[in-house]
Parts: sequence; C-alpha cells; structure tokens
Amino acid sequence: MLCTRTRPAARFLQLASRTCTLASVRGMSLTATVERTKSQKTPTTQLYVNGEFFESQTKQWFELRNPATQELVTLVPQATPEELKHASRTAEEAFKTWKQSSVLTRQRIMMNLQLLIRDNMDELAKSITTEQGKTFPDAKGDVLRGLQVVENACGIPSLLMGEKLPVARDMDTFTIREPLGVVAGIAPFNFPAMIPLWMFPLAIATGNTCLIKPSERDPGAMMILAKLAEEAGVPKGVLNVVHGGVDTVNFLCDDPAIRAISFVGSDRAGKYIFSRGTANGKRVQANLGAKNHGVIMPDANKNHTLNQLLGAAFGAAGQRCMALSTVVFVGKAREWLPELVERAKTLKVTGGFEEGADLGPLITPQAKERCEELIQSGIDEGATLLLDGRNPQVPEKYKAGNFVGPTILGDVKPTMRCYTEEIFGPVLVCLSADTLDDAIKMVNRNPYGNGTAIFTNSGAIARKFTEEIDVGQVGVNVPIPVPLPMFSFTGSRGSIQGDLNFYGKSGIQFYTSTKTVTQLWRHEDATELEAAVNMPTHH
Repeated sequence: MLCTRTRPAARFLQLASRTCTLASVRGMSLTATVERTKSQKTPTTQLYVNGEFFESQTKQWFELRNPATQELVTLVPQATPEELKHASRTAEEAFKTWKQSSVLTRQRIMMNLQLLIRDNMDELAKSITTEQGKTFPDAKGDVLRGLQVVENACGIPSLLMGEKLPVARDMDTFTIREPLGVVAGIAPFNFPAMIPLWMFPLAIATGNTCLIKPSERDPGAMMILAKLAEEAGVPKGVLNVVHGGVDTVNFLCDDPAIRAISFVGSDRAGKYIFSRGTANGKRVQANLGAKNHGVIMPDANKNHTLNQLLGAAFGAAGQRCMALSTVVFVGKAREWLPELVERAKTLKVTGGFEEGADLGPLITPQAKERCEELIQSGIDEGATLLLDGRNPQVPEKYKAGNFVGPTILGDVKPTMRCYTEEIFGPVLVCLSADTLDDAIKMVNRNPYGNGTAIFTNSGAIARKFTEEIDVGQVGVNVPIPVPLPMFSFTGSRGSIQGDLNFYGKSGIQFYTSTKTVTQLWRHEDATELEAAVNMPTHH
C-alpha cells in the first residue's frame, strides 16, 4: 500500500483525545490517580486496540499537566484488567496472520511509516513540547532520532538474512530468524517519540505484534504514531497502545501471551520489570540509570569543548539518560571552569514554544523539588555553588512551571549525593583529576556504564581512553555518543539489564529467535521420472 502525503495529526487529535479549554488547576501530583465522573468534561486520552481508539471504562485517571504552566492537558487512564486482556488477546490473534506476512510487505509498511512521520514531525513535536516541556526544536530532534530507526527498519529484508553453509556431502545447515510473538514496550517520559520508535517499528518489521505503554506523563506522541502506523498499513491488532501505571506494568510482566519486554526508564522500575518479567520466562531488555562523565584534557579545543558541554549538560533540561551530567577536568583544564559558568549564564530558560528557548521545564513539580534538593545536598556536603539555577527568571505566564535553570557545582567529590545519584535535571557537577589515569579510574569506579566522552586533540590519549574505559558508549570530542541505528545502543554495567541492546543488529536479535535447519538431499535420489503410458502389469 502506497501512502500519500497527508496531515492526519490534527484530525487524529479529535479521535484520540477529547479536547476542551485547558483548566488552570494546580497542585495535584501527576502520578496520583483521580476519579472522573461522567459530568466532567476534562479531555481524555484514549486506548488504541485492534485498530480502534476508544475511551477506557476505568474510574482511575492520571492528571497530565503542561509542565510549563501546570494547566491540565488531559486525563490518562489506568486501563482496566479487561481492557488489558483485550489488548493482549487481540495482539495474540493478530500474530497468527501477521507472522505469515512477507518481509517485503513489512518493508513497504516501514517505508510508508517513515514518510508519514517525516510529514507530521511538527505535529508530533508540538505534542511533546506541550506534554513534556522540551523546546520545540529539541522535540523535533526527539522525533528525528526515532525516525532514523524506522528508516533503518526499511532495510529489514537484509537485516533478517540468515546464514547457510554446506557442512557435508549433500548436507546443508542454515538459520532462519523468526518472530517471537506478542512483545511489549514500556517507554519513559523523557523521549515520548524516540523511545517508542526504538521499539514498535523493529518489533513489527520482524513479524511480531506488540503492546506499547507510553509514559502516563506524555502519551500524546505515541497516540499520533499509532494513527500514522494505521495509515501506513499496519493491520488491526498488530500495534496496540495501553495506558496506566504499576497495574499495567504488572500485567505486561505477567501475561503469558507476552514473550518479551523492552523498557527504558529509572533504575528502580527497570530492575523490577527485569526481575518480574524474566521470572515469568520473558526476554527483557531494560535500560536503566546513568551518570555520564566528560573528561576534559588541557589540550582540547576550548571553545568547542565548552560549547559541547553546555548543550550536553543542559539540553532537554538535563532529562536525558545520555546527558553529560558530570565533568572531570584534568590538570590545567580546570582553569576553564569560570568561562564555562559565564557561558551557561547566557542560556534562556522559558516555555518550549518561546523563540530562542534553550531550556524548558522539568516534567513535574516533584522532579523540580528533587532536583533542587540534590543541589542543596551538594552545597551541604561541601561543593561550591558556581551557578544557581533555582528560581530562574521566566515570563509571568510560566510562574507556576517546573523550571530550574542551568546549575553548576564545583569541588564535587565522588562520595557526595549529587554525584552518586542521577539528578535528571540541568545540573552539571564538576570534579578534578591530576592525570588521565586518575580520570579513567574515577569513571570506571562509577557503577553506571551508559556513556562517556573525552575531549582532546591527542590521538594517543583518545586511544588510551577508549581502550581502558569500561563504558558501553564512548565519544571522542562527541559529548553524547548515541550511535545511529545501523549500530546498537550499547550501554553497559549498571545502566542495562539483559544481554541484548536496543535497535541495530542487537535489536533484531532481541525481537527474533533463531531456528537452525540441517537438511540432507542425496544426489543419488535425483533420478529422472518418466511418464508411464502403458497399462500397469502389477498391483
């Protein structure tokens, strides 16, 4: 099915969310469920099962508020047990036919989907900025990095190729990659488009059916993606979207029809999902927390390095698992710190749609409170507050927002809470090391292993660092070394559980099982068969 260039998002929003004037109610916890009566006209986010958008019959809802204003955007349902079972059984039934679809059919759908996502990037980014708080350009980047995974999935015929070898006379052995069945994805709030796009396109392209649970804090982008997938030709029941909190997570971990779970999020949730899912015999990949270090050598290009540090530490308000939240200045490089502070002061903190915005708000009031508490803990433990981003100046209409500005803590020690805990906010903690060896030891002692970077103009130093550092993803003069989708996201150690990483070849392996076939066709049996034209003489 060939797609046409359409703009379905505006029309879709009338289906997936019942819109009305935003209410300016404040003070409710986003993670607490509330009851909604029939008389209330608050907009709701719908479920998507078997190709249909419909309103949940639940009585428990999550309030989703614009993090820049605290205005109520929508209510997100805690799907009922019956609705969750309906989604799972629908996916299980759809798998019976979807697994028989040709790889070229699935390739065509991926090609349609990537075009639709590209054509609707602004609508997706608008949803992300409204619900999550990213600046509009950063939200578009969120979509783009997910789109690249879809584009890579367009090469699924090559990605699914097996191996074949003649192992003896007339005998061959070959492998086939087969889909698992029903798989699930549990996505975090910080990348509402990119992370779901790490999951369901590869799952579908490899022949699985799936249930995706977007974050209850910002599901709008996933709902738009579901509609785009439908328009791209994804059959009913192949992709389903369910909502909720712990109850939904437990269902995905326990339901026997679900064969695998892909998760990105916090340590606590990821370890819980990995433990519970694997205990039920499921394949689980769980990307957890991080504390990514940037090691700054004195010979690095100062202007490039400082600019890269600012973007990597404060972009997306620091709410990235690959944020460069920790910097280690080696030797005389520590003299650059005052200039780094001065540059950070120029960053603009405001709503995500504002012209020239560099940082938007944190996702919830609770996230802001925790960020500020960890800043204060650093001060209390002896760190030097070089730049205080608490209570930043923002326009009057954003006074209720969850804003924290760029914050820099100096003289940080590895024993301080601001170092040992992932802050997940626009806070850069600065440490010092006398030598490169000292810096490498510091990074390797940290329990996390998502990513690291070194800034240097020495090839020898870069080689030593990349060889001796025990981290999954290494950047050389690249602050956030997230690989493109032809490779895999290779976080390691305390940052991931499960032996298969996200997207790339490893992602294909995660969503498939390998069948090995050994066959014997003897050449002696290749005899010609002649047509019999005479009357038979025996019975």
